[in-house]
Amino acid sequence: MDLDLFGWDGDFAGQFAPWADAGHRPGRVIAAHRGGDLVATGAGELLAQTTGRLRHLAGPSVAGLPAVGDWVAVRDGRIHAVLPRRTAVTRRAPGSPTVEQVLAANVDLVVAVVAPGRDANPRRVERLLALAWESGAQPVVVLGRADLCPDWGTDVDTELAGLAAVAPGVQVLALSCYTGEGVDEIAAMLTPGRTAVLLGSSGVGKSTLVNRLAGRDLLATGEIRDDGKGRHTTTTRQLVVLADGGLVIDTPGLRELGLWANGAGTAAAFDDVAALAAECRFDDCRHRTEPGCAVLAALEDGRLPAERFSAWEKLQRELAWVERRTDPMAAANRRRHIRAMSKSIRANKVHRGRD
Repeated sequence: MDLDLFGWDGDFAGQFAPWADAGHRPGRVIAAHRGGDLVATGAGELLAQTTGRLRHLAGPSVAGLPAVGDWVAVRDGRIHAVLPRRTAVTRRAPGSPTVEQVLAANVDLVVAVVAPGRDANPRRVERLLALAWESGAQPVVVLGRADLCPDWGTDVDTELAGLAAVAPGVQVLALSCYTGEGVDEIAAMLTPGRTAVLLGSSGVGKSTLVNRLAGRDLLATGEIRDDGKGRHTTTTRQLVVLADGGLVIDTPGLRELGLWANGAGTAAAFDDVAALAAECRFDDCRHRTEPGCAVLAALEDGRLPAERFSAWEKLQRELAWVERRTDPMAAANRRRHIRAMSKSIRANKVHRGRD
């Protein structure tokens, strides 16, 4: 099996050299199963288990374990190491405030797929874009199943305009796998060796798009239910090699989009807000009542929609919460701040009582 088809190049080969000297062979994780990870190697595909040592080094964080898209060192049917990732799409693991989950690794393009109507909610799209930008890959927003719109012209244009308003600097396009609209545009982005990951809810057309790009039915597909929600047809993340040389990682529908990052992705997703904040008179402006606040001025004259600013504030609070839960020093500083504030409040009460 030619690993170049999976994106293997000189940089990865250089990183792998120490492992090659120890008798390992390189491979890329193309699917994750309960019984192990399916790895594509030069000798073919194999189901490999992660070694106990690698699990020990990863510790409580599953982010250090192999994920779909990772390049790994394999020997005797076991994964001994994960090569450094160029990019990684991650989120906060559902149900846990302190665990990072890697959805896909070493991707060049993050395709956020949404369906017309409720699924194209601006707040959800903003979260998808925050995850995409944080990964280090290039995001694209796709209005999947655009043929569901009653009027292809007016209704699709309205949906696209709404998406573009919350995706500054990001390409937004309409897609219909039934008419073929938009398929060629996405295919053109997937040159040989380039990897894309599809993110979105269930039923928005991710697996159908993979099948259309591949030119054959590789993945099971499902329709959106009458209540507007999608049916889960993809149950595991998997990487597919396309006939023209590109690669696509399909993912199960995402219900939870908890942020896990240092905030760079959120800043990029809200670069309009960040640009305004940079013009504020004070570097530590909180955009409340401070004089010379460019954000407040933009809110007042309508240049910045209140809903967009509110969404940005919400994500900032979420990032701060995650940082406190995962960074002991940040949590300790916050506890000290709260104790100091409480002490000050008690002192003021005593002082007022004496007066």
